[in-house]
Amino acid sequence: MALLKLDNVSVMLGGETLLDGVSFSIGKGQRVGLIGAAGSGKSLLLRAVLGLLPRDATMTGNITFDDKPLPTSDTELAALRGRRIGILLADAGETLDPLTTIGAQIAAALPDKSDVANKIETLLGELGLDAKLASRYPARVTAPERRLIAGAIALAGQPDLLVADDPVAGLDLIGQRRMLDLIQRHVSERNMSPLVVSHDLKTVAMLSTKIVVLRGGKVVEAGEKADVFGHPKHEFTRAVLSAGRHRARTLMRTPIGDVLLDVRDVSRRYRQPDRSIFEPRPPLVALDGVSFTVRAGESVGIVGPSGSGKSTLARIVAGLERATGGQIEFENVMHFGSDMPRILRRDISIVFRDPVPTFNARHTVGEAIAEPLQLEMQKSLDELGGRMVEVVNAVGMHADALVRLPGEFSTAELQRLSIARALVTRPRLIVVDEPVAGLDVGARGEVLVMLNRLRADFGLSFLVIGHDLDLIRIVADRVIVMEKGKIVETGTPAQLLDRPQHPLTQQLVAAQLPEIGIVPVF
Repeated sequence: MALLKLDNVSVMLGGETLLDGVSFSIGKGQRVGLIGAAGSGKSLLLRAVLGLLPRDATMTGNITFDDKPLPTSDTELAALRGRRIGILLADAGETLDPLTTIGAQIAAALPDKSDVANKIETLLGELGLDAKLASRYPARVTAPERRLIAGAIALAGQPDLLVADDPVAGLDLIGQRRMLDLIQRHVSERNMSPLVVSHDLKTVAMLSTKIVVLRGGKVVEAGEKADVFGHPKHEFTRAVLSAGRHRARTLMRTPIGDVLLDVRDVSRRYRQPDRSIFEPRPPLVALDGVSFTVRAGESVGIVGPSGSGKSTLARIVAGLERATGGQIEFENVMHFGSDMPRILRRDISIVFRDPVPTFNARHTVGEAIAEPLQLEMQKSLDELGGRMVEVVNAVGMHADALVRLPGEFSTAELQRLSIARALVTRPRLIVVDEPVAGLDVGARGEVLVMLNRLRADFGLSFLVIGHDLDLIRIVADRVIVMEKGKIVETGTPAQLLDRPQHPLTQQLVAAQLPEIGIVPVF
């Protein structure tokens, strides 16, 4: 008997067919993963299963749950969701009730109300969270903590089916592993069936026994994990699997030169609001005496758990935030971060994790890329225009992108264009913060290869922030490991990832997901 069955399901929106005749089933205790490129319909399919399609969408075909048609009324659907069907969507951490404490939200999801406090503490503990968070409101916890809490709520109801869209999005390696281990335990102990979508093939492989491949809203291949990953039949499946296996470093290398950036004993402290005049709170220490160098042509990776200070350090190096202690020297010019002299601004660029909010939706891409050129006003208009075309072409986009609006591009294309914007002043150093975090499996590999190529073509130095150790292996010559605002270990990728010495580095390496373990036969 199928727990969930989709029979010839199609979805139309705005006159366009986004899902086309999708059929598959999930048996009790069976684990299914959906893979495919961005726009293939994976997340839309999950929303169809949950009854969360847009109001103006039209669905045909049949979806049954436990041999009964999926309810159509909001009341019946609400009764089913969260009880028999657990939900963990990509933005679930941002949908927590802001007016209800974390503990109360977990308690509401528990089917058995006995010994609630102990159950809440156990769930939080299994995800590496402090039990004290139960008394806080969502606004008082970090975004990664909200993500983990959303996972705890989804599993607290002991559902028969867990619908998970990128269940570990936004989590560091340790948080990812804790979330996935907890889901796996619930699958084993409660015979729960997960339906999983993820950008990461390792996540899908870990949580699935059956794979369904979507392309353009259609199922192009489906079968047991060993068959699909080991002997893919469809050309598109082979392409997805190939893109998901990050290639070794490209042979293109920039010669390493003298010290370009020298960070000396940099600290950053934030004042916290006092509880009262009688109970002052100590400053929050984000960075504590950080020192390192980046040489000309070198790529340095920085890894660490959430809250270790990686992004704060990136913002200070890029001149977006001021250090409260220490100093920075770039090209023999001293500064403290946001007081970076104008003469240096064009030499240091930054690429943010999420490119979408970095573009003004009402301005063309050309206007966005031209903005940093205010630092190059001594150049002629023809030279600046030629440079804009050059950098757009360098990231694999056509020059006509310059006259289009950001909303016309995918997230992966916008990330390429944000890299083009970072290149337009011909900088010496680019700070790259989680460059592939929100990209699908195919785009990730393309962007990593492109970064290495650009580094060689433009003679760049990189400071790469990330928690994906596969990424760091590919783009970094040297790796810095941070914990609680301090550097705890440094070395080459081979040294740190193959022979870690510090307990945190060992924990990060141990938290890596296992390789798919199947070599595709192409």
